[in-house]
Amino acid sequence: MKALLKKLRRYEIQIRKAINSQMQGDFHSVFKGSGLEFDDVRPYQYGDDVRIIDWNVTAKGHGTFVKTFREEKEQTVFFILDVSASEDIGSPGATKADIGKEICGVLALSASKESGHVGLICFSDVKEKYMKPNKGPSQAYEIISTLAKLKPQSLKTNLSKALAFALNAIRRRSVVILISDFIDEGYSNNLKALARRHDLVVIHISDKRETRLPKLGIIPVIDKETQKTLWINTSFGDFREKISKGHDQRKAELQKFSRKHEINFISLDTDEDYVPKLLRLFKVRNKSLKTS
Repeated sequence: MKALLKKLRRYEIQIRKAINSQMQGDFHSVFKGSGLEFDDVRPYQYGDDVRIIDWNVTAKGHGTFVKTFREEKEQTVFFILDVSASEDIGSPGATKADIGKEICGVLALSASKESGHVGLICFSDVKEKYMKPNKGPSQAYEIISTLAKLKPQSLKTNLSKALAFALNAIRRRSVVILISDFIDEGYSNNLKALARRHDLVVIHISDKRETRLPKLGIIPVIDKETQKTLWINTSFGDFREKISKGHDQRKAELQKFSRKHEINFISLDTDEDYVPKLLRLFKVRNKSLKTS
């Protein structure tokens, strides 16, 4: 645990230093409130945008009223982390699950130091852990400790079900950071709904053991989620090419979907340094927040 915290703090310092030097201290805008939240209602005035009419209040018959808004002072950051068995692929200490937990830890520390409220949802095909958002460094350390100790109850994945839970659980508009290998189907409608309601960041994690198989002849392959063993000839025909193409196609479709629905998207491999990609993500987010 101490080694993990030391590593996370080092990453966090590295990220903060780079962003502060590259963006003149605008790191806070990644996690600070960047939009508007409902404040009150007032009578409609000529020239008001009809889209901000509060129809529920207006329907009471005392005139036409519009909503007023105020600038958000604080941001809520929610991590949605896939902890199904397929995340256990990778080298010791650098599986997809390890990388996902590290990213949650780094960003939770960063968000908490900017007065952000931070929450967590871990999922497989069931809800494995839910932590209500809270503020302060103690919340970030609680999240890190929870992730380090977490032992999932189920091996399987149901991304659609996890997103449905998030849609019900996260009421206030938040920065939602979804981390998964996205080896699942049928989740696009709920992902679209989450993107409409929240400021969504998708982090796709993969491992070369799944995507770039070497020629090893006939080998036993264990399906992590079903625990079934299959004997596969990795040197036969175009088997390796099909595996690689399947992964690339799945990632490309997710990336295209993200662009269409204005979702921030990054893809990581378990053997690469994820810090530079997080920095680029923050740089893009800062630019979009300034111009929005």
